[in-house]
Amino acid sequence: MSETHNPADRPGRLGVGVIGAGRVGAVLGSALRAAGHAVVGVSAVSEDSLERANALLPGVPVLEIPDVVERAELVLIAIPDDALPVLVSGLAETGAWQPGQLLVHTSGRFGWKVLEPAVGRGAIPLALHPAMTFTGTSLDLSRLVDCCFGVSAPGPVLPIAQALVVEMGAEPVVIAEQMRGLYHAALAHGSNHLVTLVSQALDLLRDAGVEDPARLLAPLLSASLDNSLRAGDSALTGPVARGDAGTLTSHLAAIRATGENGEGTLETYRAMARATADRALASGRLPVTSAEALLSALNSQPGE
Repeated sequence: MSETHNPADRPGRLGVGVIGAGRVGAVLGSALRAAGHAVVGVSAVSEDSLERANALLPGVPVLEIPDVVERAELVLIAIPDDALPVLVSGLAETGAWQPGQLLVHTSGRFGWKVLEPAVGRGAIPLALHPAMTFTGTSLDLSRLVDCCFGVSAPGPVLPIAQALVVEMGAEPVVIAEQMRGLYHAALAHGSNHLVTLVSQALDLLRDAGVEDPARLLAPLLSASLDNSLRAGDSALTGPVARGDAGTLTSHLAAIRATGENGEGTLETYRAMARATADRALASGRLPVTSAEALLSALNSQPGE
């Protein structure tokens, strides 16, 4: 017999309903579709979400949320965190959830217990959070291959959650229910604050007269990220690692000289330099006397 190459011919294919055609929902719906599942409906309200649904889920009917739930064997909820508990409990009150229905949400903040109102109606709860930033375009589909998902689910159905992630081409990482908050804080701190940090560095380079600051920064930041992921604190270089308080003082003066535009960056620089010095001191990379000089420089005010 010849091998089956059509994903839709695999066993266990499901009818998937997508609630929220935002950047995440439309992409994951498309990934599940590529794995052979049939997307039977999608909810989309804004013009942007309608465009995404049309681009990533062509031919899928745009429906009201109760209709999406009614049609689907697997419901994928990709909406803002604060709206999730309200939606789940509201649909439970109307009896919308069905016994045996797989209910998946993509929130990083919540584990599976936020779905308990639906579990009371017989639904099977799964929390699948992609640890990736999304553009809401087909570019994200290729990025899923290198992506991990934070997965939380009751023990008996955890293999189902893991299998769905693997089908989308990603790697499941199990996160304990009680650790979801810490897990999500780590991702937000590393990813979201990185955007702020890089943007501030770009601004300073523009103020310094660099026409293409991204070109200048990209190799340096890429190497720093790679080194820090491989070696942690041991990858630290620069004035803090050297205990060079004079250089730090000159940096603060240069940033301060940019005026109001640099005020936020100055605050960030001080906070990050203090945190870096603390870690370098704790790891034994920075002598106590050098750390004291650095902290004195960071705490000093103009004219002191």
